[in-house]
Amino acid sequence: MALHYDSKGKFYTNYITKDVIPTVIQTVTQLIKGDVYVRPEERLSDEMNGDSQFIAITNASVFDNQGECLYRVEFLTINKEHIIWLSPEENFSVEEVENES
Repeated sequence: MALHYDSKGKFYTNYITKDVIPTVIQTVTQLIKGDVYVRPEERLSDEMNGDSQFIAITNASVFDNQGECLYRVEFLTINKEHIIWLSPEENFSVEEVENES
């Protein structure tokens, strides 16, 4: 990694520091679990509202509507227009819903 310092001692690098957020993403046809990266102090919503049309996901598992894992990939991108919802995995839990009929 190459570092460059200015006259005040501030350093610059080609590497951009980002935080990893394990995320659950729902598209029209699949559920995806994987890691999304955001800049420090930012949230998933900041990444979604950014200029890029796509969101990058690493260590992704793609599931069908019945919950069966279709495949796992180290890297994929999703067009933001195909995302119905997403949530940090730590905030996501599946609870059984009882019918009150």
